[in-house]
Amino acid sequence: MAPTETTTKAKEEPPKPTKPTKPRTLADMADSIDQETFNQILEMDEEGEHDFSQGIVYGFFEQAETTFEKMEKALDDKQLKELSSLGHFLKGSSATIGLTKVKDACEKIQHYGAGKDETGNTDEPDEKVSLDKIKKTIETAKKDYKEVEAFLREYFGDEAELASSS
Repeated sequence: MAPTETTTKAKEEPPKPTKPTKPRTLADMADSIDQETFNQILEMDEEGEHDFSQGIVYGFFEQAETTFEKMEKALDDKQLKELSSLGHFLKGSSATIGLTKVKDACEKIQHYGAGKDETGNTDEPDEKVSLDKIKKTIETAKKDYKEVEAFLREYFGDEAELASSS
């Protein structure tokens, strides 16, 4: 029997995602960055310069990275009090520059570390439950932080640093 001719289309590859042509704006990040708070920091800059605000934001990046490392160690060591303290610390720092999602996650870590629920109103007597919740919340906080960090590095025109941190 001779082979029959079949008509098969070559598999088309799905289109590759492209970078958005329009840069994201502060308004695009409204669910992650409180614009009023962030704008107050920008207002402290000299006209046409971002040296002051960039210094504050990049200082926060260093602080956040160090604090996340400390959180991971405290989680490994099951130190709820330390986790509560670190959550409280990073909550304040992130609130200062308007990072709402990071602030909210850190507030939960603070409460869980204090043996409370995410609102801080109800006791959670089971340390394992608190530690499990802290672990998940740290993952969320890091993800939210990385998203905001990438945006802010792009915002301040730090493309080289952005590429190396990915």
